[in-house]
Amino acid sequence: MRQTGMQLACQLRCIKTTQNLLCSSSTQKFSTSVMTLFRHKNAKRIEGLDKNVWIEFTKLAAEPDVVNLGQGFPDLPPPPYIREALADAAVGENFMLNQYTRGFGHPPLVKALAELYGDICGRSINPNKEIVVTVGGYGSLSNSIQGLIDEGDEVIIIEPFFDCFELMVKMAGGTPVFISLRPVQENVEQGVSYSGDWKLNEEELASKFNSRTKAIIINTPNNPLGKIFKMEELKIIADLCIKHDVLCISDEVYEWLVYSGHKHIKIATLPGMWERTITIGSAGKTFSVTGWKLGWSIGPEHLIKHLQTVQQNTIYTCCTPVQEAVAQGIRKEHVRLKEQECYFLSLPCELEVKRNRMVKFLCAAGMRPVIPEGGYFMIADISALNVDLSKMEGNEPYDNLFVKWMIKNKRLAAIPMSSFVSDQSKSNFEKYIRFCFIKQDSTLDSAEAILRGWK
Repeated sequence: MRQTGMQLACQLRCIKTTQNLLCSSSTQKFSTSVMTLFRHKNAKRIEGLDKNVWIEFTKLAAEPDVVNLGQGFPDLPPPPYIREALADAAVGENFMLNQYTRGFGHPPLVKALAELYGDICGRSINPNKEIVVTVGGYGSLSNSIQGLIDEGDEVIIIEPFFDCFELMVKMAGGTPVFISLRPVQENVEQGVSYSGDWKLNEEELASKFNSRTKAIIINTPNNPLGKIFKMEELKIIADLCIKHDVLCISDEVYEWLVYSGHKHIKIATLPGMWERTITIGSAGKTFSVTGWKLGWSIGPEHLIKHLQTVQQNTIYTCCTPVQEAVAQGIRKEHVRLKEQECYFLSLPCELEVKRNRMVKFLCAAGMRPVIPEGGYFMIADISALNVDLSKMEGNEPYDNLFVKWMIKNKRLAAIPMSSFVSDQSKSNFEKYIRFCFIKQDSTLDSAEAILRGWK
């Protein structure tokens, strides 16, 4: 197309203006700034780890009028005495509780933990050398992996898993090796099945161990499945760890949330496992105070000392008033551990009622729930709903699109199951989503109204 003289003149003026800008000192500064940005790239260890399911779906769940059964936090009150203990620690007579405490754990807290878990494990636990208090269970996992995993080490991760397991191993330079729990039998009654029916294949598990295997991460009760590993399953894992001289990182943050007919067993109590196991616990899960972000790692001195090294060179210490309050809570519940009013025992009784209620209204919507043995999550098979997602944008697994559709169209939030598995296993899990049932009855009322009116 031929240009007019006016168009040519306009283009010449634009070129001249651009040349002047490029020669100006301000543009040179801008150009220098851009070059600096290119030099200041991210560290390679976090390459490709920027996406986070919790940030994405928590933002969607925060939209007005959405009933949030997604992120795993209680919307019911914690025990009154533990909140009172925190208030007293902050504003009481001992004002020094507002200052730094011991870096590896507030002395009253590690003493209380050593006494409680010493009784549970049937052994003496040194509070100063065999425990480290961290910023939540997350911090315990991070300390364990950073302190024990080297570049090139292989770490076996059981699917489904809490998403940070894989990412933390990769950040440490390790190589995740995955093995899936699978339902081994069709035990479906009136549209439901059971988390205990999901098992590991023993031969497949054995094949994952080799000379490069440094550790295995287990999670019992499991998030998101709710499976509690039985003694015979733990023994298979323990025997392989001993045979191949492999460490075990055991995430047991839901240890007290165990339902009728089931029992939580610590793998560290099996013969030969104490000396190779880090056991992780959480005050947030134990006392329904997830916002306090306090956890702990318990294990032999020769392992815990490496976690302490990571702690002293990263966060250094945790919030003193929170540690003081949790110490009081641990002491109180330890004394009444076999009494009905013990919070460790009364909370799962309360949640079992909520769990059973959720089973009914998920079934009413046409979903097929998997009844958990422990924890406060329930996964459900959504394949029978046959929701048309063709108008949903994005090249994502089916469950991601389904949850986004459900939030938008039903005003109900959950978490997609494919977030809890490796890339190669997403297709096997994308017809499941995860719900949280540690919620007030009013929240569950709203969710039930949505689900019963689904069809």
